[in-house]
Formats: sequence, C-alpha cells, structure tokens
Amino acid sequence: MAPRMNYRKAAPGAMRAMNGLETYIADCGLEPSLKELVRLRASQINGCAYCVDMHSLDARAGGESEQRLYAMPVWQETPFFSERERAALLWTEKLTLISIDHVPDEVYEQVRAHFSETELTNLTLLVAAINAWNRFAISFRSEPGHYKPSEH
Repeated sequence: MAPRMNYRKAAPGAMRAMNGLETYIADCGLEPSLKELVRLRASQINGCAYCVDMHSLDARAGGESEQRLYAMPVWQETPFFSERERAALLWTEKLTLISIDHVPDEVYEQVRAHFSETELTNLTLLVAAINAWNRFAISFRSEPGHYKPSEH
C-alpha cells in the first residue's frame, strides 16, 4: 500500500504536540524495555504494521530477546514476562480495547498492585500515545520497512 499523505508536513503543530507527549514519556520513570513492550503490544492489537516494525526494532536495539518478542501476542500463556510487565500488558490491552469492558475494577486492582499512582498515570499516557500514533500510521498508510532504531 502506498502512503496516502505526509501527515507530518500537513500538520506540523499536531506533530509537535505528539512529540511533546513522547518527550514527557521518555523521562517519566517507566523502564525503557517496558515502554517498548507496551508500544509493540498496542500496535499488534491495532494492526499497525509500521509501528510493529518500529517498536520491534527499537525493542531489539534495547536488548529485548527474540523469544519474548515472538511471544508478545500470547504473553498470557508464557513464563517470559515479569509480574510488572504482565500488569502493563494487561493494562495496554484493556485500554486499547476499552470499548469491550471499560477496564473492570478487578483489572485496575490487579495492575495497581504493580504501579504507583504516578506510574499508572504515566503508563496510561503511554498507551494513549501509542494508540494515537497507530491511528496516524494506519489512517495515512505509513510504510513499514524503512525505520532504523538510530533515527528514534
């Protein structure tokens, strides 16, 4: 599929706003590896080929194992992720698919046990941001295969 338009050029102010979110997220205190897992999982759920490509490359560049990357779609069935990572992945799935059950109280309690209030707020912003990026990339057909981790 060919890209539909260059949304970065079309609305530079929107991109400054999105990049502002990323600047905050970069220094919010969440572990870099956790952030990449969250970005990758939301992108998989949303079917964003560009972002799956980008965040799998970034995760590998950050030292993530192939085994864990391959297991992302079935993370609940594997022993490869810590309890904190599992909580973050659960939160990511529930927020990305929020219309299904609106994040039940038991999910909140389960996730809250692994994150402070500040961390959970920052995790929520991270999930919201990657979902927004997915919508830009999917809607305007960003082409996967050209991203290099050094550009990030």
